[in-house]
Amino acid sequence: MRVLIAEDEIGIAKALKLILEKNRFSVDMVHNGLDALDYMLSVSYDAVVLDIMMPGLDGLEVLKRARAAGVSSPVLFLTARGEIEDRVAGLDAGADDYLPKPFATSEFVSRVKALTRRSGSYTPDIISLGETKLDLSGYTLSRGERSVRLGNKEFQLMELFMRNRGRVFSTEYLMDKVWGLDSEAEIDVVWTYIGFLRKKLRQLDADIEIKTIRGAGYALEES
Repeated sequence: MRVLIAEDEIGIAKALKLILEKNRFSVDMVHNGLDALDYMLSVSYDAVVLDIMMPGLDGLEVLKRARAAGVSSPVLFLTARGEIEDRVAGLDAGADDYLPKPFATSEFVSRVKALTRRSGSYTPDIISLGETKLDLSGYTLSRGERSVRLGNKEFQLMELFMRNRGRVFSTEYLMDKVWGLDSEAEIDVVWTYIGFLRKKLRQLDADIEIKTIRGAGYALEES
């Protein structure tokens, strides 16, 4: 799942990014309101974490403009301003939730996960295709008694394929969705990780495969 963090305190932003990445989210990060609005208008995020007090545009104005432009991504306001009137202003601007600082890490992660459920991205803890299963809580791929643990990017790729079985994804789309706009990785990292997943599917003797669709990209299908 793809999350945007807009937080002007760079240390906090990096910490939040690390927390979410450990929970298998793909994260983009910006530090001012103008960039936050630009990213929200350019990418379909499963959730957005917005600080209110940011340079350029404050979070309230960012959200108002994004909603006016048709952006429907669920938004969590994360801010030191915790008065009732501030919360009401944030919710009235189109936010889905509000978490004042300081906060517990576990609560932050739980709230972001709750936002992704509101976005329609929620699935049960196990996604199945044929006899092959992806465990979203244990980050394992299995068939029968065999199972393999997936790395972060492997998991994000497989989750995307399993959620969208049969859909053809271009290499560019996979690069953008999993590695993000700020990634310094080259496009061939996608081919490498597709290779990793194919090897693990063979280890499981899985009844699904990632097929190459010539001139178009990749799709997950039953064997």
